[in-house]
Formats: sequence, C-alpha cells, structure tokens
Amino acid sequence: MQKNRALFICVHNSVRSQMAEAWLNHLHGDRFEAYSAGYEPGNLNPLAVEVMNEVGIDISQQKSKSAFDLVKAGMIFSYVITLCDEANGGQCPIFPGFTSRLHWSIPDPAAVTGTREEKLKKFRNIRDAIKSSIEEWFKQFSGKQET
Repeated sequence: MQKNRALFICVHNSVRSQMAEAWLNHLHGDRFEAYSAGYEPGNLNPLAVEVMNEVGIDISQQKSKSAFDLVKAGMIFSYVITLCDEANGGQCPIFPGFTSRLHWSIPDPAAVTGTREEKLKKFRNIRDAIKSSIEEWFKQFSGKQET
C-alpha cells in the first residue's frame, strides 16, 4: 500500500510541526509518511526534544526545514496541516499545491513563559494536544478509507 504524505506546518518548525511529524510517523507510519516545515525556520527547541523523549520518541536529530524548499523540490502532499494558533493572533500561512488542507489551532510555544518546570508542563500539554489531534484525525481518515 502506498503511503499518504502529510506535511505539518507552523511558523518556525521548531516545536509543533516537529512534534506532529514525529507523532504521525510513530503512531501511523505504516499508512503515512510525515514531514514538517516552517515559513521562517528556526532551531529545534530543546524543550520539545525533552518532552518527546519522555514518551519514547527521539526528535533530537530532526532539523527545521523551509516550506518553500519543499515546494521548490516539487514534493507533493496528500494533506497539509497547519498548526498555528490563529485565535491568538499567530500567523498561519497557506501552503500551495496540495490535496487537502486542515487546520489545528495549537498554542504557540514561543509564548510560553515561567520557570523551567512551568514551561515543561506547557510543552507537555502541547505535545499531548498534538497527539490527540492526530489520533482523532486518523479515526476520521480511516473511516473515509473504508467506505
């Protein structure tokens, strides 16, 4: 069976989209080939690496990538999923040339403040929200595939 390609996009490709790529590949890599990218690629956030390690997923070798580079490379995706929190005024760019666009409003970790432990708690909440979104979407995806 050919895998569907999914692209997760957030602004910096440093936390949310990186986590989503890892979750989808971990949970449903038999059906999907997940990628992530950003419009202003930054650096992988160490707190994202730490909270993903807590659930047994190592993203330490992932790198931030540019969505524009993927377009230039001619990559085609069945699904493009933006993770920007539009409700809180975040930027959420549109990606051209895809089959199906989805949006999951996930809080921006760049806005996370507090002590290290408070930040880790918020990053865990983001990690878990992304996992839940993937699980819910996969249920819907699987139901559509069976009909």
